[in-house]
Amino acid sequence: MRKLLRSIWQFITFPVRILTWVGRRINSLFKNGSQNISSFFNDEEIDDTPIGESLATTIENPKALLPHINALRKHLLRTVIVIVIATALSFLFVHDILSYLAKPIAGGIDELIAIDVTENVGTVMRVTLLSGFTIALPYVIFEIWLFVAPALRVRSRIKGIIAIPVALLLFVGGMAFAFFVMLPTALPFLFNFMGLTTQPRPSSYYNFVTLIMFWIGVTFEFPLVIYLLANLGLIKAKAFASQWRLAIIIIAILAAAITPTVDPVNMGLVMAPMIILYFISIGLAYIAERGRSTKQKEALSNH
Repeated sequence: MRKLLRSIWQFITFPVRILTWVGRRINSLFKNGSQNISSFFNDEEIDDTPIGESLATTIENPKALLPHINALRKHLLRTVIVIVIATALSFLFVHDILSYLAKPIAGGIDELIAIDVTENVGTVMRVTLLSGFTIALPYVIFEIWLFVAPALRVRSRIKGIIAIPVALLLFVGGMAFAFFVMLPTALPFLFNFMGLTTQPRPSSYYNFVTLIMFWIGVTFEFPLVIYLLANLGLIKAKAFASQWRLAIIIIAILAAAITPTVDPVNMGLVMAPMIILYFISIGLAYIAERGRSTKQKEALSNH
């Protein structure tokens, strides 16, 4: 009789016990997460050993790299999982994405005609992967920050976490600039060059559009990267300013590599924002250096 009553009681209280267990798990997760987050923003000793000495120590004792390799493996695994999930979500809306990307063409997606048997499949996969990566980009940057943060001081960690949404806005802004400014200017010129009528194919059109949007989005990150590196004291604004002629030559080479066509119009459309961003980066580097020198003077005066 007691066993029967005990079984009945366990059956009745089973949902309550399940909810209690779930609540404890969630509470422990939040507790551990809050502790991990707070540890990133607490003052602690940072190893200031020079890079040369660190490399020599690592060569003498390779096992010291194992914790870092394990940490990198975990970050990469989580990053891949999120990219896969984002890509799967993008696949559900890939037709809408394809239709939107085809808006710069008069007639839209209906004007694209496939010739090869596997052309549509390859196009869908390319657009899906790029869309998934773009959606997962904030998390990818966050994982990079989590991997690098333990080697930074608290002030640098805070700047890094603030830089994540800024980096996302710059990347999306670059893609928007390419889609709304560059493509409406470039496509009519390319489709009607020398009076020759062009029938766009899905593979060539989407390869052109996604390549331009992705690399312009990446180049828009340049000012932020330069500002952070200058703030850490790794680069000097004066060096960038004195080498502007060489920078323009490098930008021209990069623009030629990014632009799928050989015409100077599209190459110029790619070069123009890159040159502007370069000079903006010089100004941001000067600002970062001034702020860094001010903080160093304050630290010396306090001591």
